[in-house]
Amino acid sequence: MNKSKLILIAVLVCLVAIVSYFDIGQYLNLEYFKTQQNAVNDYVATQHLASVLVFFSVYVFVTALSIPGAALMTLIAGAIFGLFEGLLIVSFASTLGATAAMLVARFLLRDSIQNRFADQLKTINQGIEKEGSFYLFTLRLVPIVPFFVINLVMGVTKMPARTFFWVSQVGMFAGTIVFVNAGTQIANIESLSGILSPGIIASFVLLGIFPLLTKRLLAFLNSRKVYRNYPKPNQFDEDIVVIGAGSGGLVTAYIAAVVKAKVTLIERHQMGGDCLNTGCVPSKALIRSAKFMADANRSQALGFRSATVDLKFSDVMARVQRVIKTIEPHDSIERYSELGVNVVQGEAKITSPYTVEVNGQTITTRNIVVATGARPFVPPIKGIENIDYLTSDNVWQLQEQPKRLIVLGGGPIGCELSQSFARLGSHVTQVEMLPRLMIKEDEDVSQSVQSRFEAEGISVLVNHRALEFIHQDGEQQLICDNNGQQVTIAFDQILVAVGRAANTRGFGLESLGIENTKSGTIEVNEYLQTKYPNIYAVGDVVGPYQFTHTSSHQAWYAAVNALFGSFKKFKVDYSVIPWATFTEPEVARVGINEQEAKEQGIAVDVTQYDIAELDRAIADEEGHGFIKVLTVPGRDKILGVTIVGEQAGDLIAEYVMAMKHNIGLNKILGTIHIYPTLSEMNKAVAGQWKNARKPEQLLQYVAKFFRWRRKDNNLVTNAPRTYGSLGSSPD
Repeated sequence: MNKSKLILIAVLVCLVAIVSYFDIGQYLNLEYFKTQQNAVNDYVATQHLASVLVFFSVYVFVTALSIPGAALMTLIAGAIFGLFEGLLIVSFASTLGATAAMLVARFLLRDSIQNRFADQLKTINQGIEKEGSFYLFTLRLVPIVPFFVINLVMGVTKMPARTFFWVSQVGMFAGTIVFVNAGTQIANIESLSGILSPGIIASFVLLGIFPLLTKRLLAFLNSRKVYRNYPKPNQFDEDIVVIGAGSGGLVTAYIAAVVKAKVTLIERHQMGGDCLNTGCVPSKALIRSAKFMADANRSQALGFRSATVDLKFSDVMARVQRVIKTIEPHDSIERYSELGVNVVQGEAKITSPYTVEVNGQTITTRNIVVATGARPFVPPIKGIENIDYLTSDNVWQLQEQPKRLIVLGGGPIGCELSQSFARLGSHVTQVEMLPRLMIKEDEDVSQSVQSRFEAEGISVLVNHRALEFIHQDGEQQLICDNNGQQVTIAFDQILVAVGRAANTRGFGLESLGIENTKSGTIEVNEYLQTKYPNIYAVGDVVGPYQFTHTSSHQAWYAAVNALFGSFKKFKVDYSVIPWATFTEPEVARVGINEQEAKEQGIAVDVTQYDIAELDRAIADEEGHGFIKVLTVPGRDKILGVTIVGEQAGDLIAEYVMAMKHNIGLNKILGTIHIYPTLSEMNKAVAGQWKNARKPEQLLQYVAKFFRWRRKDNNLVTNAPRTYGSLGSSPD
């Protein structure tokens, strides 16, 4: 704790001590004021300005220190200054005192509370940032919640002080009028409970309901405004029209069909979207074939003198297509038609918030869900238009293996494909403009992956920015900038894997004025609604995570909100999102990592376990990598987990469930894990966390107890037997 906080705490302690010593509370009651009212009125009449200043200062002091008595002083203000002057004095004094209390709480408590409860407060902070003014205004109108509690709670949030001041000023004004006006009739009030008559309580309840009604009214008026040029049809063909049959669209349509809603699913290209046809499925099939090749190349480590593989690249790519075809029925038109979904292949165009055109037909619908996905982003590098480049969309059509392959990009897609092609025999050069691969992960994670890549023969060039593509000496070349120096790389094929761009244009959003965010995704609210409340968007076209499983996750919210939102809407929950990069070593993560904790100023304890110590990893010749768990300081609550190693994407699931259901490391440690399995690493790291926090002083006393018991023969009722040898059985 710094010096300034210690000084402030000392001052507060002194003030509280003074208040307690002089028993100031005895003066803050209605009976005492009534006995002194005539004298007070005489003083106000003769020393009006001084009385105003004294009353104002005392009011600020009482409010700032959260001393009970603000309600009484508000009544007194009406009694001695009248309605208008009393209202003016109390209105500003109460707001200044409340703001002072809020700032003191913020200075003393906010950092420690925000750090200690970062996970729980994340949603609250986002809510305060979005609708904090409205919530504070509502609380100020309703006296059920003590105002001093509101001051302290808002102090530990990130609400700006100026916002707190003006909202408090406005929000408390109506209640202040009620109390000050009642104070003008103080002679008729026998106790403070008299002010809280049923009529006045009802007034406050109405005041509390007023902002909620206002919010509903504003939403209604906004709805009328955005829909004013689009008359609502008298009846609808469908409950939902879904555009895009990738993961998000398929799950949305599935849920709608299950609850017996009428749903049309429109897909212009291939059912299953990117995941099935050009993303997750083909890449994992290629990774598996490449892993077999890598295992053959390390046959001696597995106990074989040698192993040979007859590799034909086109056969590997044929297997990739076979895997796609095997999984294809899961996402097929036939399956979804059997479920009750009307599947239409064609180009969809949204012509109004209630109509979608496809194949010359207009469909009227209550709701529209946009699930149009994303496409590989191709950067505007000079000369790229003259290169027959590959992306994650068309790389699966290759039949001849590239001898010299450049992979442009060091993210998950670039890393997975770099390693796969290198293992199959291509000479791979991976070019990344940033200082390291997988920049969103911790530095030690990136280094583990890069070291493995380099050991497998991949040329990893970080801090290299692509400048230009040229043809020279009969070959294609890429010119890069490396800290001011030009580097030229010759290649046969180049794979561009620098990210993905959302598909937001070409199907009617522009004509409706639906905006994009700065990152190029469709702008939606926490319910996944666009500016038109009946048009939703899910998946890669929305972000913020471009994963198949998050698309499915969002689809549930979109479907339920669209179908049942008039009764109950659900805010999409991003609190526990896992992901994995399927390189070797695999990298899986859920929650925050060390670099994010540092960037966000979140204090964490870090526990790391080396997988090289795990028996099963040793037996499998997979003794590499680590698991790293971030917890709340001094507690077993998990804030984030990163696993680097074999089957990391599967092993992270235990921690996803633990974080989702608030299970700490102590319970993971107390759970039986099968021996020998890789999952034991989850228990091992929990044990390591526990061991670092064992009660050393208590254990010293326990050791003394055992020493004493070993020496004291009086504790043994029968004479000890002597056995022939240690460990033998008695006769």
